Amino acid sequence: MLEVVSSLAGLLEGKGMMMTSAESCTGGWIAQEVTAIPGSSAWFDCGFVTYSNMSKQKMLGVSKDTLEQCGAVSAEVVAQMAEGALENSEAHISVATSGIAGPGGGSKEKPVGTVWFAWAEQGKSVKTKKYCFEGDRESVRKQAVSVALEGILQNLSD
Repeated sequence: MLEVVSSLAGLLEGKGMMMTSAESCTGGWIAQEVTAIPGSSAWFDCGFVTYSNMSKQKMLGVSKDTLEQCGAVSAEVVAQMAEGALENSEAHISVATSGIAGPGGGSKEKPVGTVWFAWAEQGKSVKTKKYCFEGDRESVRKQAVSVALEGILQNLSD
């Protein structure tokens, strides 16, 4: 993970950009990984841990209707989370996560291990992607953090 975060730091600093995270199932783990590097305040603005639906609405402006119609673990919600993180920060790029880390809470449509991601960059369309991870709660969350950070790196490299 350190190698990905170091590469991310170099790219963001080189472009004069800041990032932010909007996290649900990862519970601040993305922010923890990026702030583990000294000097990260030069390229990491803030992180939003919005575990409840109400916090997603209040902190990030996620629509109550979207939450009710699509559920918190959906492309629509993570897209709004990523956009809300940009709007409520000084960042240029964001990542959002929402998923079912387990051990309970899954369904046939959204089994345990399902995580939706969104990456938003000022002036560009939001990208969303769903993954279905295997493993226990910690493993699902760890894999999600890795995908989230690698996704930012990929978006900056495109």
